[in-house]
Amino acid sequence: MKKLQQLPIVILSALLLLTTQASAQRSRINMPEHDDKPYYFGLTFGLNYSQYRIKYTQSFTNQDTFLQIQPKYSPGFNLGLMGNLRLNKYFDLRFIPSLSFAEKRVVTTFRNDSTADRSIEAICVNLPLQIKFKSDRIKNFRFYGMAGGKFDYDLSANARSRRADEWIKVSPADYGYELGFGFEFYYPNFIFSPEIKLSQGLNNQIHHDGSVPLTNAIQTLQTRMIVISIHLEG
Repeated sequence: MKKLQQLPIVILSALLLLTTQASAQRSRINMPEHDDKPYYFGLTFGLNYSQYRIKYTQSFTNQDTFLQIQPKYSPGFNLGLMGNLRLNKYFDLRFIPSLSFAEKRVVTTFRNDSTADRSIEAICVNLPLQIKFKSDRIKNFRFYGMAGGKFDYDLSANARSRRADEWIKVSPADYGYELGFGFEFYYPNFIFSPEIKLSQGLNNQIHHDGSVPLTNAIQTLQTRMIVISIHLEG
């Protein structure tokens, strides 16, 4: 996890270097024919920070086991492919299937003043479909915003697990929305696009199981993820 925590510095350093190089090439227009392409593909990778949003059950205040259940952000990473379809001068349709390796921390405080800091690891197949709004191109630079929906499936979800040591159970399927913005820097042979987005799950992923006390104290469990990505497009 220490290496993951250093990734933002690496990403920012790479962004600074490529931005400096782009400034040095301002007088030359790179990839002038790219805006007329009906479609193109790319690669994407990045760093994510995810956590659960928790809503207690109505009977939470009456139980005598848990004092507080507090979610915390934890780092992970994403790897994927990109398909971009040009709709018109200002709008594109993007499909970015990817794998997301995430970890969500939950700190539980018990009424006897003891605490437990545990993590839920997730390996998710992400299937987001996004509308991308592009600004006019300024030489080798462009700004864009994006919004869309997503479907996620957690390959490591334990809703059907029968292990006696499970402390929480979550369902695998999730859906939600995504909002974000990014920048495009045009180089002679590729486009470098740093992006930041918020990915909010809307499905209740808690799997209620009488054998797991913690799941009975939680009414709603939703995933929130902040993703810092770098797209390499051709």
